[in-house]
Amino acid sequence: MANITAKDVAELREMTGCGMMDCKRALVEADGNRDEAVKILREKGLAKAAKKAGRIAAEGVVKAKVNGTTGVLVEINCESDFCAKTDKFLELVETIADTILANDVADVEALKECTVAGGTQKVADYMTEKVATIGENMNIRRFTKMDGVLVPYMHDGGRLGTLVKLATDKADNAEILACGKNVALQVTALNAQFVAQSSISEEKLAEEKAVQTALVKKENEESKKPKPENVLDKIVEGRMRKYFEEVCLLDQKYFKDDSMSVGQYVASVAKAEGASLEVVDFVRYERGEGIEKKVDDFAAEVEAMAKG
Repeated sequence: MANITAKDVAELREMTGCGMMDCKRALVEADGNRDEAVKILREKGLAKAAKKAGRIAAEGVVKAKVNGTTGVLVEINCESDFCAKTDKFLELVETIADTILANDVADVEALKECTVAGGTQKVADYMTEKVATIGENMNIRRFTKMDGVLVPYMHDGGRLGTLVKLATDKADNAEILACGKNVALQVTALNAQFVAQSSISEEKLAEEKAVQTALVKKENEESKKPKPENVLDKIVEGRMRKYFEEVCLLDQKYFKDDSMSVGQYVASVAKAEGASLEVVDFVRYERGEGIEKKVDDFAAEVEAMAKG
């Protein structure tokens, strides 16, 4: 029997994109013959994963899940909307979410080395196998894990997902949790960037104020009736208030009652329930954001074919 080294296995994995254990088994079966091992993997459908790895995966699901005081928001991508709705893909998403919840991991690379929940494979090998069996390129794009009093929310079949973290002395109170869900809905719909003004760095604040000051001065210079400096300062202050209302969750108008801000809504629920209640953090993902999707130019493709 041939002596199969870790280097042999690694090289076969590089060639095929298959899992380490699948490569090792194929090499053992092929008695160390790499070409024969590739053939074995292709016959099993596993080597197809390597070709699929280069295809753009911008569809998929954003999954928000909480188990006790631990929660995760994870985005897993595939190539087509059809695949994203299949039971096999949704089962994969559930398995990966459970694996993140069960392990102390900070990023996707660390996650790939973990054993999948309820299984024996490493996540990297599990994903490679699923790419081969499901038939589309898939990847775990990103995740955020939180601990505390957490409220998950998913919208439009997983196109958007949000996880909100609360600080409260009445974590089991139905009204407090309903407030958390309404805050999650607010984040999902209006895409705040920060919890509060205090969450914005001094550098970011200075940058925004400089932008608004420059705009106000330019507008004033172009105006037929220029305003005095003290008036310009007040205009800048007003624009900064508007900026806070756009980017800060607690300053936004509450979507169910625009007579109050989200901060005022949260405070009113806390007062009514005799509880302490604070929105500590949140994370929001939109499926495929930032991924450049391939747009097929059918006319150009036909023209290219016609030219041989």
